[in-house]
Amino acid sequence: MTSDDNFQAWVVREESRPGSENKQFLLNIETRQLDDLPAGDVVVRVSHSSVNYKDALSAQGNPGVTRVFPHTPGIDAVGIVVSDSSGKFNTGDEVIVTGYDLGMNTPGGFGEKIRVPASWLVRKPEALSPLQAMAIGTAGLTAAWCVEKLLHNGVKPAQGPVLVTGASGGVGSVAVNLLADLGFEVHAMSGSEAAQSMLKALGVSQIVSREHLQEGLKKPMLKETWAGAVDCVGGDTLFQVVKSLKYGGSVACCGLVAGPAMANATVFPFILRGVNLLGVDSVNVPLDEKNALWGKLAAEWHPSGLNKLTHVIGPAEVPGTLQSILKGETLGRYVLDWSQAEKP
Repeated sequence: MTSDDNFQAWVVREESRPGSENKQFLLNIETRQLDDLPAGDVVVRVSHSSVNYKDALSAQGNPGVTRVFPHTPGIDAVGIVVSDSSGKFNTGDEVIVTGYDLGMNTPGGFGEKIRVPASWLVRKPEALSPLQAMAIGTAGLTAAWCVEKLLHNGVKPAQGPVLVTGASGGVGSVAVNLLADLGFEVHAMSGSEAAQSMLKALGVSQIVSREHLQEGLKKPMLKETWAGAVDCVGGDTLFQVVKSLKYGGSVACCGLVAGPAMANATVFPFILRGVNLLGVDSVNVPLDEKNALWGKLAAEWHPSGLNKLTHVIGPAEVPGTLQSILKGETLGRYVLDWSQAEKP
């Protein structure tokens, strides 16, 4: 083992509380070795990762995200190939990994090195810097996939405004910017007054309050308002959107911060207005489709406001950022830059 095999990583450890059956999960930065990483084809030196809601859940020990501890969160990463036993990549190649099991039960981008299957990696488009790649990251890919599904199902700017719920978060803010860049009139739901100036700078024409979207909760149908929507919230909020779609409209669903259940759902919007509920998964999207989406995001779909919604943090700021995400206090995208690490 050489010093080159050592690297820094944020590690979540599970510990028993004295006199209690409950577990506590402690997050600390540690020096790790390559032997601590699982088997895999490719070792990548991570330069940047992004900080996401799922990472905050993993750091809390949420069993729906992570079951194996000690663990390093970070559901996406960009970096340089150190070695590849598969022969697919050369040393020095710049690569991106998002989704699959990274940061869930496989150590993720909150470590300076990862080891993953070659089938998880895409080549970073030359037009994107590593920082831009992670400012987009899993959240941006999810947003782009939502927009792609809306377009595929015939949603057009001429049909009227589109809504983005949870618009101040990572997925929502990129979705707002992509839709505005494509010429849509964008309405945004956000409970954060601090987010309004950012959202308007990204192209939002109207802010919709959470309270407004909860009106008529028990009604089976609501006034036709939006031609389409991206929903990052789930729960009853999602079905309030479904009930408010124009005839033939579509909503792309990708989140559940308000819960997984739609307690007041009925079939009426589907059979009386022909609306579409489109499920979006960004974890297991086939690699060729990810490559195509990264190509768009590096070119014609590159978010015009990416700099406006991106915050760069150093490793020492990770715990505070995770707590802010859980409290709903963050705006836009947060990117971990490993070059800001304090070396031991």
